[in-house]
Amino acid sequence: MLNKRYANRLEAMLIAAVCILLLLLGRMAYLQLFKGDFYGEQADGNRLRRTKVTAPRGIFYDRDGVELVNNLPGYVVALRRQNNPYDEEILRALSEIIEMPVAEMRKKLEENSDSYEPTRLKSNITPEMLTKLEEKKNELPGVMIEIQPVRNYLFKELAVHAIGYVGEVSQYDITQGSYKDMPVGSVVGKFGLEKTYDKYIRGQDGSYDEEVDVSGSVVKQLGQIDPVPGKSLQLTIDKDLQQVMEKAVDEHLAYLRSSGLAPNARAAAIVALDPKTGAVRAMVSRPAFDPNLFVNGISEKDWNVINNDPNYPMGNKVIGGEYPPGSPFKIVTGAAALELGKVTPEEKIFDSGKHWLVPMGNAGGEALGWIDFHEALRKSDNVYFYEMGNRLGIDNIVTFAKKFGIGSPTGIELEGELSGLLPTPENKKKAFPGESWMLGDTFNAAIGQGINLATPLQLAMLMSCVAADGVYHPPYLVENLLNNDGSVFQKVEHAPARNIGISMHTLRLIQKALEGVAEEGGTASYFASLPQQIAAKTGTAENPHGRDHGLFVAYGPSDNPEIVVACIVEQGGFGTSAAGPIVYKVFEEWFRQKGFVNTAQPAK
Repeated sequence: MLNKRYANRLEAMLIAAVCILLLLLGRMAYLQLFKGDFYGEQADGNRLRRTKVTAPRGIFYDRDGVELVNNLPGYVVALRRQNNPYDEEILRALSEIIEMPVAEMRKKLEENSDSYEPTRLKSNITPEMLTKLEEKKNELPGVMIEIQPVRNYLFKELAVHAIGYVGEVSQYDITQGSYKDMPVGSVVGKFGLEKTYDKYIRGQDGSYDEEVDVSGSVVKQLGQIDPVPGKSLQLTIDKDLQQVMEKAVDEHLAYLRSSGLAPNARAAAIVALDPKTGAVRAMVSRPAFDPNLFVNGISEKDWNVINNDPNYPMGNKVIGGEYPPGSPFKIVTGAAALELGKVTPEEKIFDSGKHWLVPMGNAGGEALGWIDFHEALRKSDNVYFYEMGNRLGIDNIVTFAKKFGIGSPTGIELEGELSGLLPTPENKKKAFPGESWMLGDTFNAAIGQGINLATPLQLAMLMSCVAADGVYHPPYLVENLLNNDGSVFQKVEHAPARNIGISMHTLRLIQKALEGVAEEGGTASYFASLPQQIAAKTGTAENPHGRDHGLFVAYGPSDNPEIVVACIVEQGGFGTSAAGPIVYKVFEEWFRQKGFVNTAQPAK
């Protein structure tokens, strides 16, 4: 009986021993097969140190090869990965030197806890910070100083809404945004072309391995993988024209405010492009901001200045501002009426100052009497185009608006482009539930008001279609991707051109009338002083929140168009005085570049 009891105990102990042995073998297999690399890296971390070398981002050039964006050498403070939390005293000492709160350091360390890469705390530190770190390096174990290229926007605000800016990848970007699984601390494109072409511009990071002793001092360098610089961009932007355009906008906005003509004129958008290709030569949105502020993390003070500005400097109004297109939309209405035979060029309509069906008329009650199509478009007569709307009906107006690209994004390679709003009964119901479509709504749509919105870029494309004899060339900003040596890596493919389906007979009538706008007797007669003739259209966009917006669209030279310009000045009033003088200076610069001489100045 006793032997049997001992035998049972022995059997239980044997089973327990076998189980423990199997458990140990399983654990060893797990550590060797599944976690071997992990603990191997940890062990090597006591002896080897691998440091990432950030690749320089590609350079941005203007159309003539002038650098707009490049990189400068900078220093980055980082903390090496270690198993135990960093001592509070070390972090406090480091915090005083680099002027970063300890809580923010802890947060960055936590976000980077799954990586063996050093945690980069602050980029482009000042020379004073660098000197102090070198002096106290023995007191700050684990603190590293790396050399990293720092993005440099040479002309600050120049073309910022097209070029964009870079910044450190955020936790949202990594988990849900555009840069999933990117290492914490990576510098990426946040806005504009910097973001659109980031995967090409960023390049491939390199690294180097070092053998270190127990104190972290380098014993010897073991190996290195050189970084591969990112591809550069050759833009369509003309730096000189861009500078002239920005100066013209800033000066004229200041004049409008100081003169009392438009006290609240603080925002504007203007774009210039080649109607034969769609290449954008200049793009300005005001107010703007300095992208260099974002490179190393924008300060709270600078961010508050930008973020609290009611005119929204961060928004690109050229592609994201939606405004009533005003009188430039009469091109659409006129093209539809002529193409569909609702009017002939010779037919005269009597303008008594108001339309006979709905009491809607010209600004100030002006009456032009008997006028034909040419005179109506040249003088921007409302009553004539009300009647065109009456004869066409809203469906035909919308159909022709779509031909010119109104109501759809242009497809330019920038995030945030809006589509505008077509004047349809459906869209009115969305904006004003329960209200039906009235004849007055059609009248408003026919002259670019009411339920009718377009971006400045769409207005430029409207004018471009006329200038290019009915061909729509989608706009773009990047011509080529370049290798590090300047050779072409890849020519960027753009959307194909399309014919909008308007006859040359109709287009010639529109072109001739638009030329008349910029001649003696037209609504923008001061453009007649330019060395080459242009074609133009003034406009006023109704604004329920203040003074009307001023619009001006034009192309030139009229006999061989090379450039189209569309401009809007928010709360600027009439287009001829609010936006026209800005456009005048743009053409003046363009003609100067082409070798023409002009000393005349536009009327304010």
